[in-house]
Amino acid sequence: MGARDLLRDHFLANIGRVLDSKDLRKIAGISEWARRVRELREDEGFDIQTHNDRADLKPGEYVLTTGTPRPSFSRSMSKELRAFVLDRNGPTCQKCGAVAGEPHPDDAGRRVRLHIGHILEKSKGGTDEPSNLRAECSVCNEGMRNLSLERPTAVTLLTQVRRAKRDDQLAVLRWLQSKFPDVAARQTATEPQDGANNEEPPP
Repeated sequence: MGARDLLRDHFLANIGRVLDSKDLRKIAGISEWARRVRELREDEGFDIQTHNDRADLKPGEYVLTTGTPRPSFSRSMSKELRAFVLDRNGPTCQKCGAVAGEPHPDDAGRRVRLHIGHILEKSKGGTDEPSNLRAECSVCNEGMRNLSLERPTAVTLLTQVRRAKRDDQLAVLRWLQSKFPDVAARQTATEPQDGANNEEPPP
């Protein structure tokens, strides 16, 4: 019996009860158990609710409200569409900023893997149009992170960078230079040559 089947049986045996993510992971027996839960909700139409649906639920809590599924949604997203969204968003989660292949900020033992997520879930009327899709890491895609979707402003970012240690500031600099190589090259070209200006930069 597969992980999805095990989870389906468990939800149906506990309709209306709050189920914890730790128990669901154990029952499924796989690390990507939350994807199977999402498939039950989106592909099979089961009304499995989370903290995004109900204020009384905490992140990592799930409730199946009824054993009667709604009409299921077919997976109509093509490989080309997935590739387009990932290319558009770059190798970065659009919710938390985690980069594909790097250790995850919330779990250093787990490498970041990107998935395609819906801004408005299909179960709530969302579509597979590119404007409703974005790259998300496994943690955000599984609904385990309770984040505001608002992007930080320049003031917020600069405040955090100024407070960071020197090595971390340099890491940010290297990342910006790699992300915007053309801008970095133009900036270097306009800077004075060695010895042209011996003044110390302001602190």
